[in-house]
Amino acid sequence: MSIVKCSDYKYDQVDKAVAQSLDALKGLKDKIKPGSNALVKVNLLKKNSPDDAVTTHPAVAEAIVRYLQKLGCNVTLGDSPGGPYTEWMLRGIYKATGMAEVAQRTNCSLNYDVSVTEIHNECGRMLKNMQVIKVAEDADFIVSAAKLKTHAMMTYTGAVKNLFGLIPGIIKADYHFKMNDLGNFAAHLVDICEYAKPLFSVIDGIDGMEGDGPSAGDKRHAGVIMASENPYALDFSALRMIGISPETVPTVAEAKNRGLFSCDDNDIEYTCLKPSEIDIKPFKKPKSLDINFVGGRIPGFVEKWALNNLRPKPVFDPDICIACGICKESCPPKVINMDSGKPVADLDKCIRCFCCHELCPKKAINIKKHWIYDRLFR
Repeated sequence: MSIVKCSDYKYDQVDKAVAQSLDALKGLKDKIKPGSNALVKVNLLKKNSPDDAVTTHPAVAEAIVRYLQKLGCNVTLGDSPGGPYTEWMLRGIYKATGMAEVAQRTNCSLNYDVSVTEIHNECGRMLKNMQVIKVAEDADFIVSAAKLKTHAMMTYTGAVKNLFGLIPGIIKADYHFKMNDLGNFAAHLVDICEYAKPLFSVIDGIDGMEGDGPSAGDKRHAGVIMASENPYALDFSALRMIGISPETVPTVAEAKNRGLFSCDDNDIEYTCLKPSEIDIKPFKKPKSLDINFVGGRIPGFVEKWALNNLRPKPVFDPDICIACGICKESCPPKVINMDSGKPVADLDKCIRCFCCHELCPKKAINIKKHWIYDRLFR
């Protein structure tokens, strides 16, 4: 596990920090064979500028690409963002996020193959069979190039959650709907990670996101590049660094329950800096998590009522909304209609996955909790 300071996105600094962090992973280079086909799975949630801190920064992606190319690898950059998985959609996202320029500068490939492959996942607990983007199945190995962010549904998104992008666009919505329970969804994310088994993972933590991430939160400077061959250890260390208890994050808890990672800091060899040596204030958590604090503090029947009635909910701002329809298209349970020209959600059927909030291009969807919650539990 390596943590290296990097103050900004000037390419020379980023390239040096990424190389230092990967060189510090003992024996990694011996596992990378010349001529291998590598998929660098970047986080390209939607059409955001690199400065928005929503997607993996192109400087970090380029540094990883060049590192692998120096070792003789054929490198492809790719992701299946939210929404339809089409070549037209990919072209727009690659351009907006700066990945098209990375490909031009490095001569690496951008994935435009929108084929889907059905695979049997021997390591899966819940997803024994699943559909993945074909480029993942064709690769000799996968690299998770993640972004350091909080997440409205899963608390945090990093190396493990990033691999959800190996699932084709609209199929992700189906998984959200079928597995809206946090524990089940975390098991599903770990199943995907166990299928991918990334050779190594990198977290772009130079500028991350706190609060209502993964796209509508606040940009937060952390000034680090992090890397590990173990994605669970990487997320564990990132969470410790940003002041969020790792055991409260569903994917970390699931990995611990399966014995994939001990969640014991003594089992991690830090080859560079330790999380405690990065002096930053704790990241703000998403508003959507607050309602979980009622558990065990009130009678069961009151808790049930509170969860049904006080749960955080998506609220649409009609003055900001541009009526693009992305929220309706991305809603797993299909509870958003636009008959009036602007989105209206049936909150009784809303599963609180916050996909609408996550994919809104104008931040026109806020996460709100009932005023009674603050009166009762604050």
